[in-house]
Amino acid sequence: MESLLLNNLLSWIIWFPLIGILIILFTDKKHESFIKWVSLITIIIDSILSIYLLVNFDFSKVGFQFVEKKRWIEFINSYYFLGVDGVSILFIPLSTLTTLLCILISWDSIKELVKEFYLALLFTNIAMVGTFCALDLVIFYLFWEAILIPMYLIIGIWGGPRRIYSAIKFFLYTFFGSVFMLIGIIYLYIKFGTFDYTILINQKYPFLVESLLFLGFAIAFAIKVPMWPVHTWLPDAHTEAPTAGSVILAGILIKLGGYGFIRFALPMFPQAALYFSKLFLVLSVIAIIYAGLVCLVEDDLKRLIAYSSVSHMGFVTLGIFSFNPIAMKGAILQMINHGIVTGALFMCVGIVYDRTHSRSISYYGGLATSMPVYAALFMVFTLASIGLPGTNGFIGEFLILLGTFLSNKTMVVFGATGVIIGAAYMLWLYQRVFFQELNPNIAKMPPLKINELTALILPTILVFWIGLYPNLFLNFMTTSVQNLLMNLK
Repeated sequence: MESLLLNNLLSWIIWFPLIGILIILFTDKKHESFIKWVSLITIIIDSILSIYLLVNFDFSKVGFQFVEKKRWIEFINSYYFLGVDGVSILFIPLSTLTTLLCILISWDSIKELVKEFYLALLFTNIAMVGTFCALDLVIFYLFWEAILIPMYLIIGIWGGPRRIYSAIKFFLYTFFGSVFMLIGIIYLYIKFGTFDYTILINQKYPFLVESLLFLGFAIAFAIKVPMWPVHTWLPDAHTEAPTAGSVILAGILIKLGGYGFIRFALPMFPQAALYFSKLFLVLSVIAIIYAGLVCLVEDDLKRLIAYSSVSHMGFVTLGIFSFNPIAMKGAILQMINHGIVTGALFMCVGIVYDRTHSRSISYYGGLATSMPVYAALFMVFTLASIGLPGTNGFIGEFLILLGTFLSNKTMVVFGATGVIIGAAYMLWLYQRVFFQELNPNIAKMPPLKINELTALILPTILVFWIGLYPNLFLNFMTTSVQNLLMNLK
């Protein structure tokens, strides 16, 4: 039984939410409590399976593990091909944890079309996990695009007043980028007759062809990150999305761009990646500084955290295009860290928004008096966001800056200013919301509910676990990163 589970473990993790989806589909929409519990239990089991995957992963081995390869569409030579290595392994439990947090934080806040909302969440979980496991380019592209459908619905149906505009903008931006990647995938198939990633990474191209293919994939990944100047869809999507939508966007969706660069763009087109690396380093630094400065003048809580995501993801792409093993591991770990911390910050904003229906920073003041536990947890995520030593945010940014310094000292000088700017806008935000004179409008705020407290405690544990024992997580990626960079030289 155990060997059967291990041999098909990735499929179990990807498709297990289908059981919850089928149960919910045949449940009357009036039974909202039952629908919520089915969703919660489904994702808890899926999370346990993803942890089981981590426990059984051998981080000393080179190459992919838990590989599943079965013929799918024979006449185009496409396979149902799954596998994970040190680059992708940590994103699997991050995906299931993110969905779990979304269910918890939405327990009381979603009051309309509850059945459809939880169906969308479970479907999103399938697409997210599948994207990180896919090793056939057709399968990868299908999962990559499948995420757009539930996210478009989550923003467009359960979002704020400008939800339709934001949902369409989100869809058009990301779909536009994906078209270029699709053209590249079709070219690769015509030339080599396969969609197999393990075969395609060993192919050689004329430099012009390789550059065009790299740019095709890079446009799709840059929009998803999002890098400056194709970042403008993110603040709008975050602002109008319900809390769960913002958590998925911050926790997983924008990580797909960074993951795509590391998994596909760099190893498949190494010479072009090296050639364009300085351009991407400059764009990363611009994103770090520009988005940080925007945060200093924002009065909308969600837009501020959204722009902070652009700045933090600038550090990630800085680490990726430094082509240094220390910076690369820092970039992967920082994607995990950002998903945890920024997802938690969006949950914090959602908690007070549900009580006040205001996202304006100036509306609040003295919130630490009326919600002390909430204030303490918000402080933890604030300090993690600015990279306080002992939190997960520190180790990720430190490794990125250290590795980048070893390969490009100039970029570190500019990039490091983002750390100072980040501390300025986050601490100023905290001071305005929690420590000013108590606003009478929020003097009697209800305390945290059990589902809200649980949703915030889980990322709090990870903030300190990763911050104090990072080697446990870095060990997963060391071998894979070294192998990837070795093939780039």
